[in-house]
Amino acid sequence: MLFALICKDKPGHLQVRLDTRPEHVAFLNDLNARGALKFAGPFQDADGKPDGSLVVIEAVDAAAAKAVADADPYAKAGLFESVQIRPWNWVFNNPASA
Repeated sequence: MLFALICKDKPGHLQVRLDTRPEHVAFLNDLNARGALKFAGPFQDADGKPDGSLVVIEAVDAAAAKAVADADPYAKAGLFESVQIRPWNWVFNNPASA
């Protein structure tokens, strides 16, 4: 099952994001190598600076998706103000359906 991790950064925490980015990217690369990561990228504010993340993963259930979200170095660094975990159905342009 796919889950969207919709993460909103705490205001004023851009430096935390920048400092933690190498560990976050390594974490996503590991998820990708295991086939769990479907896609990911930052949300941007009006100035084009990152202020959140959208990460779509495959997980067996919501508890497993939460475990992935909690293990993200950004989460561990206290970057996020909020994290929503939502089941998601990839209907259009899903490469698995091609």
